[in-house]
Amino acid sequence: MKILNRCLKHLFLIVSAGLILLPLWMVISVAGTQNTDVIGSTAPLYPNVSLLIQHLNEVLFKGVLGLPPYIDLLWRSFVMAASIAVGKILLSLCSAYAIVYFRLPFKRFFFVVIFLTLMLPIEVRMLPSYQIIVDFNMLNSYTGLILPVIASATATLFFKQFFETIPVELLEAARLDNAGYFRFMFKIVLPLSKTNIAAIFLIMFVYGWNQYLWPLMITSKPSFYTITMSLSQISTSLDSQPLWWQAMAGTLVSTIPVVVLMISMQKFFVKGLIQTEK
Repeated sequence: MKILNRCLKHLFLIVSAGLILLPLWMVISVAGTQNTDVIGSTAPLYPNVSLLIQHLNEVLFKGVLGLPPYIDLLWRSFVMAASIAVGKILLSLCSAYAIVYFRLPFKRFFFVVIFLTLMLPIEVRMLPSYQIIVDFNMLNSYTGLILPVIASATATLFFKQFFETIPVELLEAARLDNAGYFRFMFKIVLPLSKTNIAAIFLIMFVYGWNQYLWPLMITSKPSFYTITMSLSQISTSLDSQPLWWQAMAGTLVSTIPVVVLMISMQKFFVKGLIQTEK
């Protein structure tokens, strides 16, 4: 009975993994075909490896449809996403630490105000944010891409909940050793928060990587295009010239950095969400 149970569990995992990976496999298959193999017929189940390599090379290093090479787009998107993730972590760490450990009046009120900003995503406050970026002359710049989206109530809540689980005795011991708030933060709190920081970094990196509307709104120069913007432009051009391999090759290239980051940080991501190091 135990063997049957284990076999059923493994079968369920295999089927689930297959269903999840099927769209990605179809992207790979279409990226490795000629356009005529897709239009007017079913998509092939297997890619042509030589065509796949040729198409990926063209998309990465030559560019398609007048767009910059994807290697440049990947670098810009990486800089933007990593900067957004780091900025969110720094701001959230400081705000959560102040709310939990500082003796400030009305700090619960300020936390509620921060928490309420969850109801105001970038899409809701896009027009006033755009006006501020225009007033400060930050259009077509990395500062304009990054600065308006680095605040995060979600990360603040996450760090606050974690800080509250740290034993109060540690803070009292630090005070007895004449350690101030900032020394306590750098010597005790941050080392305990390593896995949590890694988990939040991964979540916020994916958030920054997938940004579309905000970069589209404040950039007009190809030198500041992100990879999500280029994918949208390829998809728009499909109405007149349906080059599906370009769209699928671009999609495949755009997923590689996120997949690599997810695989390399999987242990820290899971541990940061379900465990602590206290």
